[in-house]
Amino acid sequence: MSTIALLAIAAGGIALLLLLIIRFKVHAFLALLIVSILVGLAAGLPLATIPATDDAPEKLGIIPAIIAGMGGTLGSVALLVALGAMLGKIIEISGGAESLAGRFTKILGPKRIAAALTAAALVLAIPVFFDVGFIVLVPIIYGFAKLAGVDPVKYGLPIAGIMLAVHVSIPPHPGIVGGAALLGADLGWITLIGLAITIPLGVLAHFASKWFNRIDYPMLPATAASFEAFGSGDRTGLGGGTGGGASGSGTTATMLRTEAPPSAGMIVTLILIPLVMIGLGTLGATLLPAGDPARDVLGFIGAPMFALLVTVLLAGFLLGTRRGWSAAHLAEVSESALGPAAVVILVTGAGGAFARILTESGIGAALSESLLATGLPLLLLAFLVSLALRAAQGSATVAILTTSGLLAATIADGGFSAVQVALLALAIAFGALGLSHVNDSGFWVVTRYLGLSVKDGLRSWTLLTTILGLAGFALVAVAWGIVAAVGA
Repeated sequence: MSTIALLAIAAGGIALLLLLIIRFKVHAFLALLIVSILVGLAAGLPLATIPATDDAPEKLGIIPAIIAGMGGTLGSVALLVALGAMLGKIIEISGGAESLAGRFTKILGPKRIAAALTAAALVLAIPVFFDVGFIVLVPIIYGFAKLAGVDPVKYGLPIAGIMLAVHVSIPPHPGIVGGAALLGADLGWITLIGLAITIPLGVLAHFASKWFNRIDYPMLPATAASFEAFGSGDRTGLGGGTGGGASGSGTTATMLRTEAPPSAGMIVTLILIPLVMIGLGTLGATLLPAGDPARDVLGFIGAPMFALLVTVLLAGFLLGTRRGWSAAHLAEVSESALGPAAVVILVTGAGGAFARILTESGIGAALSESLLATGLPLLLLAFLVSLALRAAQGSATVAILTTSGLLAATIADGGFSAVQVALLALAIAFGALGLSHVNDSGFWVVTRYLGLSVKDGLRSWTLLTTILGLAGFALVAVAWGIVAAVGA
């Protein structure tokens, strides 16, 4: 089949995917599977696998290719997302968010409450999904806002911005983990570089939000009533619980705690443990020769799955068992994290299936040749394609997975180093950070709880995410230039 025909099929597949998700509200998991089958049929993939011969390699059929793509992706993604969700849920239910916010505020002082809460949110966002983490912090945002006599948007906007930046770029969050699996990127390098970039993005989120907040946005009446009622008996001021329904966490998330929350130092330590372990593995692979026993030991310790498993076990003991949780309650908390995680895992796996169809059909290779012929740098293309998909269909995870699938062949054939592949994955991630608007569920979570109208949300939240995405990409481009200069 000609290159033009393959590219037309790819474009039609993407258009259909967007139509199914946006217009017909089909779940992303089902939409990706439907489009994978139709693209495979249109590209001429066989219905059944054709065995290898002396003249040709094995040709997977459509369904076997989908199964292979989903299985290959989930092999690494499911473990990380599930363990990360468990860690985040244990921290959430234990009261770790309140401890972090209080400690950072005490360190930075009452005049720097917004900066303190933003810093605490950056740390909390590493193990906790964006929407869950933001909802957990809403009572803290409301409490500090009432004490300071300001609207919650003053504190909530930078918190939401940095939490979303971490969500798209730092493992174990599903988009970047799935994208890394499709691209063959090293999660250790992604974690180290991603953290180095998100820290200045936190500073940018703080100051950009201060600039946006020069305007007094009128609070939506429903939010104003909830904010006014906060502290008068309803723990969150939002009509019950801590947002368990919104976060999909079930009844566990609304259980009242009788024990004191853990110390902020313990929460920070638990979050740092897997990051340090993964970093050790990456440094060992970089500095030690192949076959060195120390490199093998560090590689085992620094495997993301092992690092997260160790941390979840420690969190279960330190935040749960040691503080009076029964084994049954700890099991319930852990299990409550798996429901929302399962949906994310399935979407990620379906993204892998779509990517495999693109590869088996030859569309990936055709797209690779066409992209290289444009003369645009691949790093810029990765960012722009992801940004466009994010704006078109709303989901950052789907944007990252789809872009990674489209560019996987190009990146695999490019002869890039491990650090460069990690930077390409991060360019895709920061493309998916920008242009959060009305087709993004996160847009509605943020605007509802902060009391912003759609118009005000577009000129504050949407603009903030886009600024952070552009800044994140700019820092990735700087790192790319440094890596190219030193030949790493």
